[in-house]
Amino acid sequence: MIELLASSNPVEHVMDKPVISWITLHMTSLLAAAIIAMVVLLWAAKAISTGTESLGTPRYLTRGRLPQLVEVITLYLLDNAIRPILREDANRYTPFLLSLFFFILSCNLFGLIPIGDVQHTAGLIMGVQDTRAIFGGTATANLAVTGGLALFSFVAIQWQGFRSLGVKGWCSHLTGGAPLYLLPIMLPVELLGLIIKPIALAIRLFANMLAGHTLMAVLASFGMMAWMSTESYFTAGSIELISIIAAIPISFLELFVAFLQAFIFMFLTSVFIGQMTHFHDEHDDEHDASTALETASVKMVTA
Repeated sequence: MIELLASSNPVEHVMDKPVISWITLHMTSLLAAAIIAMVVLLWAAKAISTGTESLGTPRYLTRGRLPQLVEVITLYLLDNAIRPILREDANRYTPFLLSLFFFILSCNLFGLIPIGDVQHTAGLIMGVQDTRAIFGGTATANLAVTGGLALFSFVAIQWQGFRSLGVKGWCSHLTGGAPLYLLPIMLPVELLGLIIKPIALAIRLFANMLAGHTLMAVLASFGMMAWMSTESYFTAGSIELISIIAAIPISFLELFVAFLQAFIFMFLTSVFIGQMTHFHDEHDDEHDASTALETASVKMVTA
């Protein structure tokens, strides 16, 4: 099967492809991942919620393995990433940040399943001329998708800046308290920083997803390249077997990266929102956003 799926250009394996008209493979994958994430989260929310009194003490327990996993992940993100950074504004942005995390995670995990390859192979076996997949692939390996997600983060960051600091405070944030004669230098740099932050989010997620799947495609292509060079079943089969064995740990690494990149996107978005927040502390007036961010980072490293 891998020989059939391999391409002379491994990048083609992860690039977006048209399905019908203007609808592309990543569009259908994006929609499928969104539906899956919504169904799973609604199911988890129902299982996590407190049951009726007739159930007794078990009504406080989360029912089901997957809802328990969702609950553990959610509590970890709240206690170690969102609340330490955003503090009193945590509840305001928790729905948005958790939606970002679980949606990106769903897209990443959906891309690990070779659904498109299975459709392509099935078409070849049945003799279908047009073997294009209808859905499948990693939507987050598309810069347009990650750019759209980063745009939502950018809007949330700037909205928090205007809401928390006000227009005057937002403008003052761009100067960083620098003297007036440094404003011609500070303003362009800070304005570029506002744009670069979401761009970095988009490129980081896109590059990691594209690179990981390209690596898997390269491993899958070794057997085909050996066959084209030697036309020896033994040589090609031996190399393909080694490639499959090597792909197993890479697959686990890809699974880890899927969770990690979803977390990094959500975490950095919360960090950028926290940087645009004026915190009120009754006991320490100098305890500002930078202190909260440093505390959260240390806590995550030592966790």
